[in-house]
Amino acid sequence: MSDTRTGFVLGYHGCSDEVADEIFGGTPMVPSDKDYDWLGHGAYFWEGDPQRAFEWAKAREAQGKIRKAAVVGAVIDLGNCLDLTKRSDCELLADAYTSLAAAFNAAKTLLPENRDPKTVRPGDKLLRYLDCAVLQHLHKNIEDEAREQIEKGLTPDVPPFDTVRGLFPEGENLYPGGGFYSLTHTQIAVRNDTSIIGYFRPR
Repeated sequence: MSDTRTGFVLGYHGCSDEVADEIFGGTPMVPSDKDYDWLGHGAYFWEGDPQRAFEWAKAREAQGKIRKAAVVGAVIDLGNCLDLTKRSDCELLADAYTSLAAAFNAAKTLLPENRDPKTVRPGDKLLRYLDCAVLQHLHKNIEDEAREQIEKGLTPDVPPFDTVRGLFPEGENLYPGGGFYSLTHTQIAVRNDTSIIGYFRPR
């Protein structure tokens, strides 16, 4: 069982200037629902790193996917957080993998796999099909169980998660033989939009 973690953090979302203007104008963020999302479905933020969010948006600008890069800052209440920097929550995710693998095996179907896009350095595994499937499986199991308990008039043993938090080593070694990487970052996926307390425009 995950411990409830309540705390406020600053998150930064890289996007186009049009999307940023819409959010600051009151339009809710649209959660990502791609089947390779690193932390499952949700609204994504770089924790405490506006520069990294801007670099991500600038890369999309250079690829012609957006017109102009921008960053939206947010105050996020982690609430009931699936924090994958914690041992207990990692064990919860490992159990979800075992359950999902059993279901795929029973259906005689292959599990999805994390993959490298052809355009990046081998090893970064930017397409997280397996991780996304395991996380979505975990969320569904918890939400289904919570719904059943509520229908019986009981308080859920494990309430659905508001947010998911993960640390990702990524990129090149900072120096030969070292264990630190140039693009290491912490991401947050917000599943419950009420966890976003407010937005701000970073300087």
